[in-house]
Amino acid sequence: MARRRKGRPVHGWIVVDKPAGWTSTSVVNKARWAFGAAKAGHAGTLDPAATGVLAIAFGEATKTVPYITDALKAYRFTVTWGASTNTDDAEGQVIETRSDRPDGDQLRAALRAFVGDIMQVPPQYSAVKVDGKRSYALARGGQDVTLAARPLFVESLELVEQPDADHAILEMICGKGGYVRSIARDLGEALGCLGHVQSLKRVWSGPFEVADAIDFKLLETGPANEDLDQYLLPMESGLSDLPELKLTDEGATRIRNGNPGAVKYSNLEFGEECWVSHMGTPVAVGTYRAGQVAPGRVFVLGSP
Repeated sequence: MARRRKGRPVHGWIVVDKPAGWTSTSVVNKARWAFGAAKAGHAGTLDPAATGVLAIAFGEATKTVPYITDALKAYRFTVTWGASTNTDDAEGQVIETRSDRPDGDQLRAALRAFVGDIMQVPPQYSAVKVDGKRSYALARGGQDVTLAARPLFVESLELVEQPDADHAILEMICGKGGYVRSIARDLGEALGCLGHVQSLKRVWSGPFEVADAIDFKLLETGPANEDLDQYLLPMESGLSDLPELKLTDEGATRIRNGNPGAVKYSNLEFGEECWVSHMGTPVAVGTYRAGQVAPGRVFVLGSP
């Protein structure tokens, strides 16, 4: 017999402004404890030193996590010029220094090469697996890790401000799998001055923005805080990039049983992905097929 999860059946999302010094997993565990939730997960890891939007899903909302993980995300970060580190951020050891510094025109010109479909080598100190082991674990053990370049879509990379000759504040919008530390490292090499990330904040992730995030201190108040549930966003918040269709009564029953179900109306093309609801409750994510939706992920919510 499978072991039953402890906790209450919480379904939905919260957006946390992750503080520096916490791992994403630790923040998820804190949120799960605070809400007393049986199940929780996050959509997109942030480095421990990074801050900003960490979208956390509870219960059935965890089935919508891939749609946020795959969505565009925006980062605002400060690059320090003149030094490279073994971690590509300020947490690491300086391994080389240079005296050159870029001016605004040089920097804006260099940014163009980092927009569009690019190839990016992840930092050695990252969670990428090498022969079944995390790259950061191998690097900490003294191994010289060589990682393969990976494709990344960068929608935009812009200079926001140059507070002084040693620093630049940049903002990037990119797709899944982007490493801001690699952008800073490669940009510094392209400019001939070297560089690393000084600070990093994720300002939005898909539909979730830092302006809507709750203060991490609220989670530390724990399960005794009965007001926490007011910050819970509906689980369909994670599906905002997909069209919604409404099921017939019979269609809802069929989809909950894992079969294609009829929808009341649709102007979608055959094969388009969508999510379906019944009586205001999300039922499933699926594929539209001529008046019906074939379910992919079915949510255990509501009554059959």
